Amino acid sequence: MDINELIGKVDEKACLEFLASMVRHKSYSETEGEVALARYMAKELEKLGITSDLQPFDEGRRFNAIGTWKGEGGGKSLLFNGHLDTNPVTEGWTVDPWGGLVDDKFIYGIGVSNMKSGDAAYFCAVKTLLDAGIKLKGDVILTFVVGELQGGPGTVAAIEAGYKADYFVNSEPSDLKAVTMHAEALIFTIELTGSTRHLSKREEAVDAIAAACDIIPRINAMTFSGALSEEHKSINRGHIGVVRGALGKDLVEWRPPQVADFVRLKGTARYAPGQTREGVVADIRAELDALESRFPGLKAELLPDSPEGRLTMPAFEVSKESRIVKSINKAYETVRGEPQPTGAITPTGFYGSDAGHLYQKLGMEGIVCGPGGRYNTMPDERVDIDDFLDMIRIYMLTILDICEVA
Repeated sequence: MDINELIGKVDEKACLEFLASMVRHKSYSETEGEVALARYMAKELEKLGITSDLQPFDEGRRFNAIGTWKGEGGGKSLLFNGHLDTNPVTEGWTVDPWGGLVDDKFIYGIGVSNMKSGDAAYFCAVKTLLDAGIKLKGDVILTFVVGELQGGPGTVAAIEAGYKADYFVNSEPSDLKAVTMHAEALIFTIELTGSTRHLSKREEAVDAIAAACDIIPRINAMTFSGALSEEHKSINRGHIGVVRGALGKDLVEWRPPQVADFVRLKGTARYAPGQTREGVVADIRAELDALESRFPGLKAELLPDSPEGRLTMPAFEVSKESRIVKSINKAYETVRGEPQPTGAITPTGFYGSDAGHLYQKLGMEGIVCGPGGRYNTMPDERVDIDDFLDMIRIYMLTILDICEVA
């Protein structure tokens, strides 16, 4: 069958309705809605006529939905990965977050960008190929996991259950760009302890709030030592997201005439493959040492968040010469008629994703590439319809190239 004829078989209306049906599930992490969506996806996989597994984990309280389209043999296997859990709805929405509204340009809903449109795109890609009677040499594995927003316990459970392939596509929102690298995250707390005085003797105080105002922009501007290249350095970033200052570690607020002697900052650092947690901590510590010099009498303590008992997202990287990267580049150019942007592309390069687990735990080569991104994690979250439909076509061609027609 001609390639153009095949990708023209995408049932656009049905694909949009399938995505809307996913959006209508309120699938917050560790809720009944998350379980309900996993069950729904498992049933939809069964309808495709492929092997469906509603995989329990966390002592049977949570579930992944995983489908396997078995090939005839002799080809490479390809695993798609995406999560079903969503961020919470915020203020400012003007449409129903769970309505699955479709207009002439967008489809709307909480989680439609992050990342139900990616999930639906690879489901619909496989359905279109199956409906066209295509048979493959290699296997295609569709993983619809939960808990990505909590560090990835769903993907880790799938890995531990033995799911793997020669290559993977993680469908996190990248606006269809091919992301070959993303950062690892470090969460940290900084405690600044000064010395209080009444405002009448402010000159004698060590003002913790003034010190915080000095250090915050410096941390927000940081990059870290040990970057392997300028491209690696491009996904370095520090950020302070929580600031509290008052009197004492209990942060007593009822006495504003006194100079604040304590500030607690909470932040995150993003750093590239090849850089280390220890190196990042040392770099931040050096900034705090300099702060203490600028504010004599100040004590600045750095408390890296302990990862014990909590999953964190590892960094991810793949060579631009990898077969999976070249395959999705070629598919993109066939569908869109132009070269695909490829590399450590931001803002996606600052994200964490389950691609890190697949890369670090299994050594798999993969790519992060999905629809959505521009309107991610904001009121009236939405995805361009054209991007969603083109992603289906790109995934179809990638499957055909990697797994090969039998």
